[in-house]
Amino acid sequence: MVSLLSIAELRAATQGVRVPARVHGQIYSLLQKETQQKKPYWELILADAEARFVLRAWSDSPSFKQCADLAQGGFLEITGEFESGLTYGLDAKSWACRPLDPDEIQALLAGPKSLREKQALDYAYIADCAARIADPRLNALCAMFLDELGERFRRTAAARNNHHARRGGLVEHTAQMMRSAEAICTAYPNLNRDLMIAGVLVHDSGKLWENSLPPDGFIMPYDERGEMMGHIAIGMELTNRLWRQLAERPEYEDWKKMSPRIDDIRLHLTHLILSHHGELQYGSPVLPKTPEAFALHYIDNLDAKMEMLSAAYQNAGLLAPRIYEKAWPLPTNLFVPLPVWTPEPQT
Repeated sequence: MVSLLSIAELRAATQGVRVPARVHGQIYSLLQKETQQKKPYWELILADAEARFVLRAWSDSPSFKQCADLAQGGFLEITGEFESGLTYGLDAKSWACRPLDPDEIQALLAGPKSLREKQALDYAYIADCAARIADPRLNALCAMFLDELGERFRRTAAARNNHHARRGGLVEHTAQMMRSAEAICTAYPNLNRDLMIAGVLVHDSGKLWENSLPPDGFIMPYDERGEMMGHIAIGMELTNRLWRQLAERPEYEDWKKMSPRIDDIRLHLTHLILSHHGELQYGSPVLPKTPEAFALHYIDNLDAKMEMLSAAYQNAGLLAPRIYEKAWPLPTNLFVPLPVWTPEPQT
């Protein structure tokens, strides 16, 4: 029987070879288009828990007629001979499909075991880092955020397309940023670790509306609040609401007596949210003005770029034996990285 592969496994298997396979996914989008010669074809984007890819059904293929009966949101098994090329990336010249049964849909929605385990470990790491915040004001705010919004956080993507664009991707992105923040705070002990960890946790909190995915699918809806406000403004609004809730606690009067002042902590945390894109042209309403704001911006940018690079090496075609084609939004072609040196085995 033809092997059942995830989209990521299929991409890895088709580097330079044609592979007969089955793949399960949800129809992310389905559009009828025309070639330059005005011939109609269907463009179907299939999504699973980790990735998406584009399939085309040309007018002279059996799958062309099948596409007329499909709709966005449907769950399918695609069977065909797949290959990865420079023109279309991962594709199948001829393929057939069938709807998934309920058990197959539930297995698909759960995602691969490796991804579930990674995201569970990442979330546990985030919770542990937040719990180790020494400042009781920031500690309480982070605990409130995770208690109230943890479930939604777990199913939010870090972006719609460019990096960690999958359910749970924001958890992966946040955990990796926290690892970087802890390391950088060790290298630069003048940085306020408590503020850095709290800032990492809430800097993208507006994406819980802008990039949230439902528990029963891989299609990211468009949210009116996300479209009208954007995640930076939503994150500021959310964090200010959490601060107001903290002010209702009996210990708040004691917190006001501590140093640094609680109003200053709130101001600096808000600044991390507002400045984390780093430049006005990239959506930050203000530029970074503190060491923590600069550090958070560069950590955020670094992790996004590392994820884009990882995806590019997996998905981009080869222009030459060690040169990959440019993968948007990265600015240039990529070269195979230098392997880590290992000693020769003793004879």
